[in-house]
Amino acid sequence: MKLPRLLALSAALVLTAAPLRAGEPTPSEVEQIQTIVRDYLRQHPEVIVDAIKEYQARQAAAETAKARQTIASLKAEIFEDPADPVGANPAGDVTIVEFFDYRCPYCKAVAPDLAKTLASDGKVRLVYKEFPILGPASVTAAKAALASVAQNKYALFHDKLMAHKGNLDDAAVFQIAGESGLDVARLKADMERPGIRDAIDRNYKLADKLDIQGTPAFIIGGELLPGAATPEELAAAIKRARTGG
Repeated sequence: MKLPRLLALSAALVLTAAPLRAGEPTPSEVEQIQTIVRDYLRQHPEVIVDAIKEYQARQAAAETAKARQTIASLKAEIFEDPADPVGANPAGDVTIVEFFDYRCPYCKAVAPDLAKTLASDGKVRLVYKEFPILGPASVTAAKAALASVAQNKYALFHDKLMAHKGNLDDAAVFQIAGESGLDVARLKADMERPGIRDAIDRNYKLADKLDIQGTPAFIIGGELLPGAATPEELAAAIKRARTGG
């Protein structure tokens, strides 16, 4: 029996046993109701667990609905910012947007699964959202990655930054840039272009509107998937986006 139904039944039992009158239950009647409910919950604690689960499910559904509304209102900023590099199949019928930080261990952990997902489905478009939130070195890496677009090396550089093991400081960023075939001197100059910083600032503001508080975070269709999504979660979200589910 659900707790609200139990409370209603308890009240009905107590009040029908009392003389008919207008007004609120007496203190004695309230105490009787409380005793019935307390005794029932002691005998059936699973009712509390069920109530908590139902509450959590309702909260999750409300948050999902709110996220969908926000995503729908920000479509152009999310999916079509011209400063965002685009990978996989640019003409794909489903778009994955990833907010990430090159120094985030969870982003690095999910990168191989994301790559496998894209390789197994040739109709997915990937939008890269540089979202450096883990300190100055993260900002350096993000600026360098965006600047590498001018040398047509973004995808390669991105993958190498994600695959890097150990501390990713400024020196490591530029070493990886050289290993990726980038002209490092030109890269450093391009990093200071106003458009680079503007693109990162837009991503900060967009993440705030979407209530994205960490990395990685994925947007697929109208869904927000915070955290390191599994291959199964990515595939399921792609399917829902494709079928309108």
